[in-house]
Amino acid sequence: MAGKLTVVDIRAMKGRGEKITMLTAYDASFAALIEDAGIDMLLVGDSLGMVVLGYDSTVPVTMDEMIHHAGAVRRGASRTLIVGDMPFMSYQVSLPEAVHNAGRFMKEAGCDAVKLEGGLEVCATVSAIVKAGVPVMGHIGLTPQTAGQLGGYKVQGRDLESARNLLSMAKGLQDARAFALVLECIPAPLAELISQELAVPTIGIGAGAGCDGQVLVTHDLLGMFEKFVPSFVKSYARLAPQIKDAVLAYKREVREGRYPDESHSFKMSLPIADILP
Repeated sequence: MAGKLTVVDIRAMKGRGEKITMLTAYDASFAALIEDAGIDMLLVGDSLGMVVLGYDSTVPVTMDEMIHHAGAVRRGASRTLIVGDMPFMSYQVSLPEAVHNAGRFMKEAGCDAVKLEGGLEVCATVSAIVKAGVPVMGHIGLTPQTAGQLGGYKVQGRDLESARNLLSMAKGLQDARAFALVLECIPAPLAELISQELAVPTIGIGAGAGCDGQVLVTHDLLGMFEKFVPSFVKSYARLAPQIKDAVLAYKREVREGRYPDESHSFKMSLPIADILP
């Protein structure tokens, strides 16, 4: 990565037909590793509620929790474009509150943009946040914060009416000046059509290869989160068993007195017997 990416750079990638890469991060260590690999964008997702904080859904995640983790990610990745995920009820109450909370991601955590879920009903909010100087990434299809209203974690846009609604949402968010859109759990042909109809980039997750880029939860990619793995996820490693094996080996060696051994202990330059009076 030659220099720090901006939202202008991300939009230009679509113009060049260059695929955009995005992953989640919740702490400085992972952020640094992902940046070193040259990923274009980091999403500090409210998925941290389930992946890191142990909640049953993303709904309980607070603004303070998001700011805390987003700041850590920024400290670990200085060049990558970082998007902070606006948690449930941080942008739905009023436009002033939405703008204030979006600004916190930039002022307090150093994010470059925010992401929020929703279709036509959030276009005025997107427009207000952008007008205040905060770039916004939209998110349509399966929206986890309101999954209950969608009948659960299901693919969206399979029938004619819902497919047309998603296309209308996408165009509305573009008109509201969102710089990019996440398309989640949408049939691949529909996601490709939406991507072709928009001037702004689309970032797919469970939406096929026709999107302008892709995003995954890093813990899923690395095979670290075993409670539930969506069918669209490809795990490029299986770290959970390796981590467990390493911890068991440590436990065994401590119990048997084999760790720490001499090579992992410090020596003294004087006889130990001289310490006693």
